Amino acid sequence: MSTNYFEANFDGLVAPYHNYAGLAPGNLASQASANKASNPKAAALEGLKKAKFVRDLGFQQGILAPQARADVSTLKQLGFYGSEQQVIAQAAKQAPHLLANCYSASSMWTANAATVTPSCDSRDGKIHFTPANLLSQFHRSIEAPTTAKILQATFKDAHYFSHHRPLPMHPDFSDEGAANHNRLSLGYGKSGLNVFVYGIDQQNPSLAPKRYPARQTLMASQTIARKHQINPQQAIYLQQSAQVIDQGVFHNDVISVANQNVFFYHEQAFTDPSQLQLIEHSPQLNGQLELIKVPQDKVTVEQAVASYLFNTQLIGEKGNMTLIAPTQCYDILPVHQYLEELKASNASINHVHYVEVKQSMANGGGPACLRLRVEMNQQQAQGVNSGSWLTDENYLALTNWVEKHYRDHLTPADLADFELYLECQQALDELTQIMGLGSIYPFQQN
Repeated sequence: MSTNYFEANFDGLVAPYHNYAGLAPGNLASQASANKASNPKAAALEGLKKAKFVRDLGFQQGILAPQARADVSTLKQLGFYGSEQQVIAQAAKQAPHLLANCYSASSMWTANAATVTPSCDSRDGKIHFTPANLLSQFHRSIEAPTTAKILQATFKDAHYFSHHRPLPMHPDFSDEGAANHNRLSLGYGKSGLNVFVYGIDQQNPSLAPKRYPARQTLMASQTIARKHQINPQQAIYLQQSAQVIDQGVFHNDVISVANQNVFFYHEQAFTDPSQLQLIEHSPQLNGQLELIKVPQDKVTVEQAVASYLFNTQLIGEKGNMTLIAPTQCYDILPVHQYLEELKASNASINHVHYVEVKQSMANGGGPACLRLRVEMNQQQAQGVNSGSWLTDENYLALTNWVEKHYRDHLTPADLADFELYLECQQALDELTQIMGLGSIYPFQQN
């Protein structure tokens, strides 16, 4: 097998129903944008431009398809009946909040799609995927079945990829995917340390947040490590601070990010910072861990959440890394000043690029939310659906597709418009043909 390993980012394609419903307690940006008009076309084009920018820097870049919405099947489970048009009309009139949940565009944030373990960390030498059950939020809990189909259609070759079922739909196993998982190593393809971050230990709930829900449980993270055949000596579990969760840090990737031997985090991120010593002494890092701690007196937790300083993409090789940051990191002065100081220091993070993803940010997701990281080698990459890689050709095709199908103005009231539902089906059916994914949506089975 080829030893030429790399990390690929697979970005979630923003859906044509991108809207601001404010569905996620604890996600401050999402709540602040509730009921405002969105621009699906701008959102999708921003996401594609960001993905292409990363690819043009020389990194491997893929695209993941969105969910099909509205989820009429779920609406029928909730007691609405009749034709699809009648179901949507009933829900819009009787329970618009349920219609909004079944029209959520949150699948664009593929950092929550699944947890991924590379072949160099699994006993069977395969890349493992477990779709997140996302059960802490109703609008996200309905994603997993289609997410599993999208992942299986994207990472196709069973010789290289192992796909697992989501964890049981029980609060003990609440799982929010790669947004709560960091991996540290001395290089792509080398055995690494998997850092699972959880918000609550159900066996010791006294450290749980008081204001907002803790979305990742310790039991879920431990279960995924077992399912993915990770050596116990290659997994560590850190508890996220309840205080920062209550300040809007709903996922770990809002307060820390890692790449190879660099761990970039806020000093208030974890309940017990002394646990970081376990990482420092990990044999997988051989004393070469680079901890970059951002102090509260430089950047407050509030500023980190507002700018998504840690929801940046940390990419590149050891000693020469790049942050892909939202423009909010430039606009918020203390954050910008910190990043300038960081670049001028001897730290491995020596490049910062600012990208515009304002539509995503307004709904609560930055550059890192938009991507799922998959470490692989060239041979394994051949097992990926070819139409899922971002090339000049399909970037143009996807851009033209967005221009053709997407609205440039969408309000929560527009979700009642049956024409929107039909437009989304037509667009997504065409998308599966562009990407060569086959029939991954329920409406394609009818």
